[in-house]
Amino acid sequence: MNCDDLAKALSEETPLPLEAQEHVKSCKRCQELVKALNLPVAVESLPPVTLQQIAEGIATNLRPVSPVAPAGYFFAAFSGVFVSIVAFFVYRMGALAIAVMTPLETVAILTALAVSTGLLAYSLVHQMIPGSHYRISPRLLPVGIAVSLTIMIAVLFQFQHEQNFWGHAWPCIRAGIPIGVLAAVPFWLILRRGAILFPAMTGATTGLLAGLVGTSVLEIHCPNVDAWHILVSHLGVAMLCALAGLIVGLAVEIKGYAVNSLNSNHKGHLA
Repeated sequence: MNCDDLAKALSEETPLPLEAQEHVKSCKRCQELVKALNLPVAVESLPPVTLQQIAEGIATNLRPVSPVAPAGYFFAAFSGVFVSIVAFFVYRMGALAIAVMTPLETVAILTALAVSTGLLAYSLVHQMIPGSHYRISPRLLPVGIAVSLTIMIAVLFQFQHEQNFWGHAWPCIRAGIPIGVLAAVPFWLILRRGAILFPAMTGATTGLLAGLVGTSVLEIHCPNVDAWHILVSHLGVAMLCALAGLIVGLAVEIKGYAVNSLNSNHKGHLA
């Protein structure tokens, strides 16, 4: 047993083994080390006023909460709202695009929209539950979905020269955005049942999901299969809603930072 072995024993074993005790008796350096480790630590009690300030700081904004529902419940809620709104507006407006798209185009674009919806709903569910693990980064998912849908539309549909392009695009944009805004309301009510830690990220994801409701309705209803038209006036609805959700989330974060800063400064003055 040497000094290094004793140091290792002090960090791993209590009480010290017999060999270590014998070494301490014969080594002045190790005796000083053991003596220093065994010195009592003086614990000073805090003044009652300081303890009261700490208790008040901890209790600020505390309120009783109910347990978070299972993830499957939220996923079903998001999916149910999405399908219900799409079905309602397709019933009201008609499925005119199905008649002009090929079976391959119909299956491919609807499958892509369904997969995108599932991924966004899955991401939102985990953003609502603190401590969740993400298989796909929620920061990259909206970008990945936007890029993937853009590529799929460009591959599936032909780019055509269309006279009065904006005259045909604007009615779809004007019809799709209100649908996305309408979908955002129940999505927001579902989000309130969880804990949103990053409003900007969650806002962008929610905005894109709500926008895809409008995109899905337009893709089933609108008989214009020009790739430019679909990218700008159909997928563009989802992009605009995602941007709106990001802006709202950033505003919430900035407001939260400002409120916390004011509270910190106020407590500092009181102290």
